[in-house]
Amino acid sequence: MSWLNRVRNALASVVPTKETPDNLWHKCKGCGQMIFNKEYEENLSVCPLCDHHGRIGPKARFAHLFDEGTCKLLPAPRVAEDPLKFRDTKPYAGRLKAARADTGDQDAFVSARGNIEGRRAVVGVQNFAFMGGSMGQAVGEGFIAGVEAAIAARAPFIVFTASGGARMQEGILSLMQMPRTTVAIEMLHDAGLPYIVVLTDPTSGGVMAAYAMLGDVQIAEPKATLAFTGRRVIEQTIREKLPENFQTSEYYRDHGLIDMVVERKDLRGRLATLIDYLAHDRAAA
Repeated sequence: MSWLNRVRNALASVVPTKETPDNLWHKCKGCGQMIFNKEYEENLSVCPLCDHHGRIGPKARFAHLFDEGTCKLLPAPRVAEDPLKFRDTKPYAGRLKAARADTGDQDAFVSARGNIEGRRAVVGVQNFAFMGGSMGQAVGEGFIAGVEAAIAARAPFIVFTASGGARMQEGILSLMQMPRTTVAIEMLHDAGLPYIVVLTDPTSGGVMAAYAMLGDVQIAEPKATLAFTGRRVIEQTIREKLPENFQTSEYYRDHGLIDMVVERKDLRGRLATLIDYLAHDRAAA
């Protein structure tokens, strides 16, 4: 052993080595740069270098949207778990248990009521971290419960979508949530209340074909991937190369499929303005 190694080992036994936390930095999925995690969170999980909007869960979304002290979570509806006794590489019940442990949520759709700049609202948020935000019975029931809470409170219903589509482990029971949520939206309209959708990255599949595109106003966060089916499938079907920005928020806005693209820092104020406009119009009607 060299003299230098003996000195290094002796110092290590006297001075304890400080371990560096592994959560100090965040690697941006947009530009690939490393960002100090505290700075990233203070910027609402938006990259300060390239403006890439990262995915956030219900808790962070509610904290950003609602006035302090006004947020009240709605209880998660109970549904029959694993109705088909489905198993692929692992049992569906095991996947649910793992997702609940990782996210702290009962399922992929969480609703809460509160005030947005003094305006009452019920907000539902899909959590992509929970099995890709997939739509099963619990998501359908959670959506309907949010609509019922909005009607009871005479408040608009705002939904943030983030999903890979229907939950295959529930088969046809998952696809049944498409017409069920559509009927719930009609109940909201019959009550004269606004339904606002905010599309976030990614929103696709059965969710995109259902309640994600039925809002009175369609908003999207910047550069979100929005699609019913995959880009490669479409290209193979039509045998043409699609534009580079195809299936993005900006492409949908430029082609009239959504109303506006709003940065996360501006969403709270924009939603408050829309509530004023839409609630007034519905009351007059």
